[in-house]
This record gives sequence, structure tokens and C-alpha cells, in this order.
Amino acid sequence: MDGNESQALLSKEQLIYAITVPLSTSIILANLVIILAIACNRQLHNTPNYFFLSLLVADLCTGVALPFIPWMGLNRELSFSSCLVVHVFPNFLFLAFLFNLVMVHYERYICIVSPLHYSSLWMHRSFPLALLVVWTPPLLYASLPAFGWNNWTGPDWNGCCADSRGTTPLGNCSRNGTACCSYQRVFPNAFIYLEVYGLVLPAILTIAGMTGRVLWITRGQLKDICRLHRSVERGSQASDREQRLNLRYTRCVVAVSLTFLACWVPYLIYMHVCVAFLLGETKWGSTTLIVLSCIGIGSMAVVPLVLGLANRQYTEPANKLLQKLRDRWRRRMQESEEISL
Repeated sequence: MDGNESQALLSKEQLIYAITVPLSTSIILANLVIILAIACNRQLHNTPNYFFLSLLVADLCTGVALPFIPWMGLNRELSFSSCLVVHVFPNFLFLAFLFNLVMVHYERYICIVSPLHYSSLWMHRSFPLALLVVWTPPLLYASLPAFGWNNWTGPDWNGCCADSRGTTPLGNCSRNGTACCSYQRVFPNAFIYLEVYGLVLPAILTIAGMTGRVLWITRGQLKDICRLHRSVERGSQASDREQRLNLRYTRCVVAVSLTFLACWVPYLIYMHVCVAFLLGETKWGSTTLIVLSCIGIGSMAVVPLVLGLANRQYTEPANKLLQKLRDRWRRRMQESEEISL
């Protein structure tokens, strides 16, 4: 490894940790706050919050694995088993997070669309089975490379440590093909396409469709409420209450739209750029892929935090604790001022 390659690798490592460590720390702390709030409040010990708790655990694990995900795009010198672990385990956590997120949205969607049949859903009658549904398929699919669906023994792997856009081997890889760890050796192209367009993209579209359907139903119910309110008051003009309801609905739509744009669009961009990079149709540098992976995965991991922090029941214990600490600090300041006088 010469000086230029060593410096380039060090700069990439610093870039990865500079972006992911603060983001990962924020995600972990926020998830812990919400998890503790659910655990300490007995009124929140019910099936919907258990689903959300499972999502928070998956998001917490994703936050822990976040600093290691961008390394999946870099070639390294690792053994076969170590290479599988550093690629399969983060992929399993990501898929488990996505499945849990779909389940939480589906549970809330049924609660609004069909409230009369909500309590009789299979997921409420058999919660352990629902947990198996959201955790077992991601584990099975992510483990397929460990059961043989990989390119580890494929031909012409002696140059896999070479830069994907050049012919010079990277300094952090050996020329022995068996010791070179690359995502292309662990994940075949068919595996990546199936995951992206068969699992990830349909899941995101399903979440967007359920959210849009809920907003549409809410809009119809709001119109019915306004119509009944006008018939009772026998007026044709919108009252202040109707205006407040419309304003609240508008804020809700804006919040949902901004959340989708801020959390899902960066990940969709990162996902399609990675597919284009895999096909070799674009010449993006590794630095660009590192930045896109950090921002894309990190922004997607913020979605459960937005759902959790928007619920006052989840944030009430933390607010009470902060209020106590603030009051105690004010008392000490007052006592210190009195002593000084």
C-alpha cells in the first residue's frame, strides 16, 4: 500500500465516521427514549405499541449498524465467513426494519379503514406469529448468500480488489482472490435486483399507498363533520371551528409530505444510484456512494422517530424528566443567588 492509497483510504474512513457516528448516536438515543417511555407507562402496554416497540428495536439495531453499512461498498481483505457476516447481518437488520415498518403502517391503516374488525385481526389474536412474520423472512432472505447464493467461487475474481472503474488494485486488498471481500462476491446481481425491486420498492410503495389512503379517508370524514356542523348551525359560511379543522388537516398533509420527501426520497435516490453503479452505466466515485449511503440509510431510519416523537404519550416521560431537571436547576440557581446576597 503506497502513501496515496493509504491516505485515500483514511480519508474515506474519516468521511464515513464523520457522517454516520453523529447520526447513529442520535438514532440510538432517540429510540432508547421512546422505548423507555413505552416500558414505563403501563397504559401503553398493548398490541399496537408492541408492534411499534418491535419497530423501535429494529431501528435501534439499524442505528448501531449504520456506521458499518457504507463499508459494504468498499473492497476489503477478509475471510469468507467474516465477509458474509459484515454483509449479511446489516442487510438482515435493514430488511427487518422495513418489514416492521410495513407492519406498523398496516396495523394503523386497518384501525382507520376498518375499525369494527380491528380487534379481530390475526395480528392481535396471535402477536408472536406476527413477530415471526416481520423477523423471520428478512433473516431467511438475507441468509441466502450464506447457503450458496453468492459469487465467492465465481470466475475471474483475482481482480476483484481492483477499483471498479480502473485496473489498479486497492491497497487494502490482497491479490489473492479468496481473501478479497466485496459486495459483488457476496450478493449476485439477481439477489440485489430481487431485493430492490421485489422487496424494498414494493414495501415503500405500499407504505405510501396506505398513508395516502388514510389521508383521503380523513379528508372525507372532515367534510362530513363540516357538513353536519353547518346543518346544525344552519349557516352557509365556514365557521372558525371548520377553519381550524381544515388548517389542522393541511398541516397534517404538509407534515406527511415533508416527512416522505426528507426520509424516503434520499434513500430512493441512493437505491437507484447503487443499481446504476452496479450496471456500470454511471461513473460515480466511491466518495459519492459513501455520502449517498450514509444519508439514504440514515434518513430512512428517522421515520420511526418521527412517528414516535409526534405522539405525546411517548414523549411525556422525557418531558417530565426534563421539567424536573429544569426545576431543580432553577432552585439551585436561586439558592446560590440567595447565599451570595
